[in-house]
Amino acid sequence: MHVEYGSRKPSPRPGTSIILTGDEVATAIDAWLVAHGVNINGPRTIRVNGELCESGRIFVDPSGYVVLEDQ
Repeated sequence: MHVEYGSRKPSPRPGTSIILTGDEVATAIDAWLVAHGVNINGPRTIRVNGELCESGRIFVDPSGYVVLEDQ
């Protein structure tokens, strides 16, 4: 995961971007399923829009904010 603050390319507007690898996107989807009572045991394949996900980006509008805990 990589967090970019402020006005940076490729987005010409201010805000914060959170960039995730495909594995991080899959982990987030898996965690969402668990939070909603869906538990999967064993290997699984998570696809986004019918394809394996290589990366993801979350954009937070300047009216919002991101709190990043120390890692």
